[in-house]
Amino acid sequence: MATEIRQIHDEFAGEVSGIDLREPLSAADVATIEAGMDQHAVLVFRNQNITDEQQIAFSKNFGNIEMKLGGNIRSETRVNELINDVSNLDNNNKPFDREDRFRYFNLGNHLWHSDSSFRAVPAKYSLLSGRKIPSEGGNTEFADMRAAYDALDDKTKAQVESMVCEHSQIYSRGKLGFTFNEEEIDLMKPVRQAMVRSHPVSGRKSLYLSAHAGAIIDMPLPEAKLFLMNLNEFATERRFVYAHKWTQYDLVIWDNRQVMHRARGYDETQPRDMRRTTIAGETMTAEQVAA
Repeated sequence: MATEIRQIHDEFAGEVSGIDLREPLSAADVATIEAGMDQHAVLVFRNQNITDEQQIAFSKNFGNIEMKLGGNIRSETRVNELINDVSNLDNNNKPFDREDRFRYFNLGNHLWHSDSSFRAVPAKYSLLSGRKIPSEGGNTEFADMRAAYDALDDKTKAQVESMVCEHSQIYSRGKLGFTFNEEEIDLMKPVRQAMVRSHPVSGRKSLYLSAHAGAIIDMPLPEAKLFLMNLNEFATERRFVYAHKWTQYDLVIWDNRQVMHRARGYDETQPRDMRRTTIAGETMTAEQVAA
């Protein structure tokens, strides 16, 4: 069966058919998926009942898998060391207690963000596999930052063109009242990211926004926070958003250079087993300040 991609939103996002992710991909299939990512920024694969090892093998077609150090506060894992466990399950495969500290940390995933924008070299792709899905809720929403940039008025485009932001998980989790210990603070020092990025293939510009962004260089902090709040509100208007309703064994890939995303609420007494591999980026978006 030939690989096909069907667009599922007016502006972006596509659904892929004709590929079994349990099997090795041909060079032609990899090229088709990469071209689809360049165009659609989000791709959905249905009915992919894969193991951690199969997810890792598939992910490696698109680059090196990003290491998890500094990406979360969880020291133990119930999944492969190359996989980010973004489930609501503890090491005994039971839903977290309501006051579990790691559950509180994961609530930050409900904010609009771009994965690993808190790293000096931010992520390329994220690949999320839905192993167990709650009976309702738990959607993942994606906002097209290319379309949002295109829709800006000329004055705002001129403003954001040269802006550089500071990104850290301290900023995003701090919005929810989460506090870090000294070791975690040291791991999560802010990095700098350009506000506007150009896609390396298409050249199309996009806003590089995230809940991890908490300051704008050379702008007073109150003004910067207000500017970021207003810009995020505009960039996540419904016209720019695709909401993915999960079914078991969906796998979704998105390009962190072109979209933001967020998790939506669900009944947390039900298991939601979600496993993510993250493809490392290749370049910084802004020059970093020496430590």
